[in-house]
Amino acid sequence: MSDPQQPLKDFRPAHEFIIAIDSDGCAFDTMELKQKECFIPSIVKHWKLQAVSKHVREAAEFVNLYSQWRGINRFPALLMVFDLLAERTEVQRRGVRMPEVRALREWLAAEPRPGSPALKEVVEKTGDPVLSRALGWSEAVNATVAEFVHGVPPFPLMRECLEKANARADLMVVSATPCDALNREWDEHDIAKYMAVIAGQEMGKKADHLRLATRPHYRADHILMIGDAPGDMKAARTADALFFPVRPSKEDESWELFHDEALERFFAGAYAGDYEAKLIEEFVGGLPDTPPWKR
Repeated sequence: MSDPQQPLKDFRPAHEFIIAIDSDGCAFDTMELKQKECFIPSIVKHWKLQAVSKHVREAAEFVNLYSQWRGINRFPALLMVFDLLAERTEVQRRGVRMPEVRALREWLAAEPRPGSPALKEVVEKTGDPVLSRALGWSEAVNATVAEFVHGVPPFPLMRECLEKANARADLMVVSATPCDALNREWDEHDIAKYMAVIAGQEMGKKADHLRLATRPHYRADHILMIGDAPGDMKAARTADALFFPVRPSKEDESWELFHDEALERFFAGAYAGDYEAKLIEEFVGGLPDTPPWKR
């Protein structure tokens, strides 16, 4: 079986700088579309939670869109949704119990690349009913995304940023989205041509993508991660990279700032320090860790 990380291991730089970019919610305005039209209805359907669908929606939107966990891998996000629902009085009053998912928790604790392909391998070996159900949900999400998510262009000025950066930096996609969806979306809008590597869910975690592609090829202050979620920032820090936040609900302004100011600061060695810290402070301050029904 071929190594899905091989493109990262084989990567060699063409420039002294590299910029890694997340996809959903960062490059494309697809986060809300995918969560609200694809992920959440599939949770309700596949996990038999119709009786508390309103609360499923609230919990899933909080975890995946409006909290410090925004953008995390779909499987731990699903478990977080179940855990939040189990605590809610409204759910308990309706006599709804969350699915028994211990096998999924155990698989996540042991699996370094938690995506549908890795889960499918385990299901084929073990036939575990919980993991089979999780795989069915995940594959249904992928099918719905392929059906729904078309015609959503990059955020304004994002393409221009790629064109501007391409002359001086290697560019790569770093994402928790499955590779097929990434390639389809970046090809659809003719911007895959700018990317040296498109790394998705099957190729490991975002920190792995960055580490494999950048070490030992670049100086730490020549590596920049652009993302819209705290997990992107954590991946950047794990790889000793700088971080530029695309702020949720302020994506247009963020890409304008990157185009007009931050990109040149990065190339000039004037991005790290107080400038980056101020951007991160504003970004983190906009993503709470407590759901609204607990505040």
